[in-house]
Amino acid sequence: MANDDELDDLLDELDSQGDLETSQQLLSIRMESRRYDKPVTIVEGFDLEQSEVKSIASELKSSLGTGGTVDEGRVELQGDHRDRVPELLRDRGFDVQE
Repeated sequence: MANDDELDDLLDELDSQGDLETSQQLLSIRMESRRYDKPVTIVEGFDLEQSEVKSIASELKSSLGTGGTVDEGRVELQGDHRDRVPELLRDRGFDVQE
């Protein structure tokens, strides 16, 4: 039983750091055309606190030099960034569906 407790403690520690959650999340990236045919890149599949999703959105916007927002747990970025976003998310430890 002591081994089970140690394993649980290790999993709790990894979970508290977000490493376990991040690597197990499968994100999808798609592009939509909005008003006036403006492209918007949408990243969905986050299972994180709203504040963490906002932080990731902020990092992505800064890296891409674009605007965007968080809406209903998904990140919406102005423009078509489907080519660059997967790499940026993988660098942060996410699994990205292509």
